[in-house]
Amino acid sequence: MGTTGESMDTQAPATILIEPFRPEHVGQVVRLIVGIQQNEFNLPITAKDQPDLQDIPEFYQVKNGNFWVALQESRVVGTIALLDIGNRTGALRKMFVNARCRGKETGTAKKLLDALLAWAARKEFTAIYLGTTPKFLAAHAFYERNGFQEVAKSDLPSAFPIMKVDTKFYAYKVNTRQHKEESCRSSM
Repeated sequence: MGTTGESMDTQAPATILIEPFRPEHVGQVVRLIVGIQQNEFNLPITAKDQPDLQDIPEFYQVKNGNFWVALQESRVVGTIALLDIGNRTGALRKMFVNARCRGKETGTAKKLLDALLAWAARKEFTAIYLGTTPKFLAAHAFYERNGFQEVAKSDLPSAFPIMKVDTKFYAYKVNTRQHKEESCRSSM
């Protein structure tokens, strides 16, 4: 206790760092994603049902795609992936954040999304698409706040990988010019 009686345990949350996936992250990534799918969303899914998680570099980190992790004190607390589906378009996949790291206090989801969008602009993507389920209302609000627009399934590119559970879809138009201007300013 401090001299005025208040608790001294008022540390700020540990910093969240975003970095590209490395093979040593695989165990933590699988536990985080499958844990959220099973325990929060009650989905009857395992790691074996998701072959992309078994070989993240070969599935996501090819062409102009990538996979990022959010780290808090070297612990994986979030993930996001950009699957290159051709024609300068991508699919946002595997957006998961540990419940304790959600919200504006840590900004984990926003940091992950910003990393993906900055990458997409540098790699000259023109659009990013995603699919979700109608029940993920907080996710819908997050994507809409960050510039995603709802689109009809018929508006998706033919190469977009539609998951069985996805019935709500979004698109984001990548502004490569804005990103290039920001890059020029920051290098001056």
